Amino acid sequence: MSINFNELRELLGAIAQTDITELTLKSEEFELTVRKGAPVMATTTTGVPVTAVPTTIVSPPIPSSVSQTPAVPPSEPTEVSAPPAVDKKWVAITSPMVGTFYRAPAPDESPFVEAGDRVRTGQTVCIIEAMKLMNEIEAEISGQVTEIAVANGEPVEYGQTLMWINPD
Repeated sequence: MSINFNELRELLGAIAQTDITELTLKSEEFELTVRKGAPVMATTTTGVPVTAVPTTIVSPPIPSSVSQTPAVPPSEPTEVSAPPAVDKKWVAITSPMVGTFYRAPAPDESPFVEAGDRVRTGQTVCIIEAMKLMNEIEAEISGQVTEIAVANGEPVEYGQTLMWINPD
């Protein structure tokens, strides 16, 4: 069984949209186990482990003939900027799936909403592309868009905040 990175990404996106908590795929050369909420490990039968980051994106196994170069930590600590202040009454519109965030229905069209716009319940506020399907995301409440938290064309994770609404 061979699987390329795009196929693996699509598989993980599909799993993220389900109630599946664990999945194991095995073949003679490849074994992949995906567990939601736990670090993910992919191994080959030659025993070369590849550990993925806990965001559920898994790297395919690296053949033993390929050497890995360890990452060099930066010599100076980097500053992390604080996230913008969020009012407690604001309501987050979150991504219901893993995919790519788009603010407009097409590249040459204007965005669905801008910061400061008023939205009503059921109004489309963005699109998430997942597995070549365009999924319209609708506002669950009426109010004013206070912040758009994701840039156009960025990948998003399940549950990630896309924008903040100040309810009416």
